[in-house]
Amino acid sequence: MKKPLSSPPNTEVIQEISKIFKIISDPTRLSILFLLQYKELSVKNIAASLDMEQSAISHQLQTLKKSRLVKSKREGKSMLYSLDDSHVFSVLEQVLNHIKESEH
Repeated sequence: MKKPLSSPPNTEVIQEISKIFKIISDPTRLSILFLLQYKELSVKNIAASLDMEQSAISHQLQTLKKSRLVKSKREGKSMLYSLDDSHVFSVLEQVLNHIKESEH
């Protein structure tokens, strides 16, 4: 078990945490994060996987990118998106584990 924090985060940090949870609470953005867990994908590939328009996916990716949850890089004519770092998915894994524990 992890050692508890010596003191609670300040109000500014609490606000930032809240913003992240608001962003990942959207089902489309959450689905995008799960798709990007294993590999980089283009907007076209993400849109096809989620059966959505590319413009809608682009909009969601911009929100995720502004929040530093995903990053992009240009490859030829297209942009490839990936998780910004491993911490992004570790939060989701913890929630998923919690849900699985609740099912027993």
